[in-house]
Amino acid sequence: MATSSTLAVRPLQPTDLDRVVEIDAELVGRARRGFFQKRLEAALAYPEAYLADAVEEGGTLLGYALCRIQTGEFGVDHPVAVLDVIGVAPEGQGKGVGRMLMDGLDAQLKKRGVKEMRTQEFWTSHALIRFFDAAGFSLANQLVLERSTAPLMR
Repeated sequence: MATSSTLAVRPLQPTDLDRVVEIDAELVGRARRGFFQKRLEAALAYPEAYLADAVEEGGTLLGYALCRIQTGEFGVDHPVAVLDVIGVAPEGQGKGVGRMLMDGLDAQLKKRGVKEMRTQEFWTSHALIRFFDAAGFSLANQLVLERSTAPLMR
């Protein structure tokens, strides 16, 4: 368990689910309980393929990060970490919680031989994009493409 003043990094636990959902709802404006429940269950069931960390202060959860490890997706021949979600409660922002979460993930990924992490975010999420920039992320050499699954009118 890493600490910084009274902040501590630890594994995310099933008992953290309500607080994670609460923080996320504050950040994104809606509750995504099902998403977090499925991710946390997967992380606990398959610890070799997932990382789930938390930062707390005085027993209060201030931040969380969930990451999965993929091998072979999109033609990549080495393991790649995919940061699915990171969140820091408003009262934890500016205290280094996000940096502690990233450092904790990096240390665990290094032990597993994973040398690359990817994530994606809406380009209008300026604060999060600034955080990712400060955390060492840069634009990838890939484009994310999307299209409607509705029938094309020709």
